[in-house]
Amino acid sequence: MSPLLVKITLVLLFMSIIIPQKSVAEYEQWCIADEQTPDEELKVALDWACGEGGADCSKIQVNQACYFPNTMTNHASYAFNDYFQRFKHKGGSCSFKGAAMITELDPSYNSCKYEFIPCFRGKPIHVISILPTSPF
Repeated sequence: MSPLLVKITLVLLFMSIIIPQKSVAEYEQWCIADEQTPDEELKVALDWACGEGGADCSKIQVNQACYFPNTMTNHASYAFNDYFQRFKHKGGSCSFKGAAMITELDPSYNSCKYEFIPCFRGKPIHVISILPTSPF
């Protein structure tokens, strides 16, 4: 066995030991607006999420990646998810007084990417690469 193959095998073995397997509660989840919620209720929740809630709503501003479609449901979905991903490990929920719901389907579209931050035992996981990366 070549030395490179041995190194790769050892790295993969090490990673399989230290990286926790997903439990049922740790599968990818995003927070989106419930399409049945009236726009007036979504607006109140959106304003809270982007203001006091601390969500980064810059991508739903005019000329940004998630501005279109310019609907209350889409803008609220982006803001709700940003809030949820940032604060779920600190007890933040995806409720917004019933205006939001959890989905396991990535709501990203075109260049609008909805963030997903994995958690393990309530703490965010920051993945680092230990393998060399290609300069190409």
